[in-house]
Amino acid sequence: MNKFLAILLAALFCADIASAQPAARRREQAQQQQQKDQGLSVRAQISFPTQKAMDEDVTWRRDIYREIDLTEDANAGLYYPVEPVGSQMNLFTYIFKLVMKRSITAYEYRLDGNEVFDDAAKVNLKSLLDNYHIFYERTDRGIRIDDSDIPSREVTAYYVKEATYYDDRNSAFHTKVLALCPILKREDDFGDAATSYPLFWVKYDDLAPFLTKQTIMTSNLNNAATMSMDDYFTKNMYKGKIYKTTNMLGKTLAQYCPTDSAMKKEQKRIEKELTDFEQHVWGAGEPKDSLDSIAAVDKKAAKAIRKKNRRAGGASASTKTKAAKVKKSRSQSSSSKSSGSAARVSVRRQRH
Repeated sequence: MNKFLAILLAALFCADIASAQPAARRREQAQQQQQKDQGLSVRAQISFPTQKAMDEDVTWRRDIYREIDLTEDANAGLYYPVEPVGSQMNLFTYIFKLVMKRSITAYEYRLDGNEVFDDAAKVNLKSLLDNYHIFYERTDRGIRIDDSDIPSREVTAYYVKEATYYDDRNSAFHTKVLALCPILKREDDFGDAATSYPLFWVKYDDLAPFLTKQTIMTSNLNNAATMSMDDYFTKNMYKGKIYKTTNMLGKTLAQYCPTDSAMKKEQKRIEKELTDFEQHVWGAGEPKDSLDSIAAVDKKAAKAIRKKNRRAGGASASTKTKAAKVKKSRSQSSSSKSSGSAARVSVRRQRH
């Protein structure tokens, strides 16, 4: 009986200790357990460092929206293989699996094209599958989707939001990817042009730790040239056209560019603004006393001297030529005169 009372008191003591545990500690443990269930722990996230975080108080920043076409060579590594081959899969298949496992959160694509990353904008996964006619089946463990039913073949483009900013702490420019939106392009029953359906937005910071585990091919000539998907986006190796910038009116390029030529001109102007700001942040031109500028001045002076000498040499040569011609004409005239006088002289012979 005494042993039973001792065990009961010990259990009550342990329960009191557990209940006295701080609430913050319990929340931290629950968060770590949730991340562990999602397949990526905090330790794993730390062991795979991603792109440098952007400070919120940067002195200069420009947000750009691009549309990248996966049929172009620069972006084709994100599209193939269309269906998983072993551990290799394309970007959409990887994102789709992570979203369905709830390892990352998908947010709705709104009609105005702006992304909102809050709880109210989270995507209802079942509605997503039903709206785009993605076949699935219910099991005891939840929703099951076969790899062949994932519409990765129809996702041939992405919207990419990137921020180009000036980091005044190290005096350098960076371009950081902020969000991705896969675009499903599906033809209708009448065979008309494919209609674009932006599916959802995902935050790149949530996706980056997983992309370090997935590699893509970066060359058609050298199949051994590979890199991780995170390095691909961190180095900004993708190519895409600008379709929108963050502006006070909230307009896209198509809303204020009436023609295709006007849109191309505006895209080139924005690209030039970015490069000009980076090149001329310290002022236009190079310092006067730099070695490169001195060398350039010396080259210009030497070129001017050579040009002047060529002109002088050409003038003297033409003068000599003219003098030679005058001398030759004079000699010819004198010789002709002498020959004429010689012809007029007659010799009389005496007769014997």
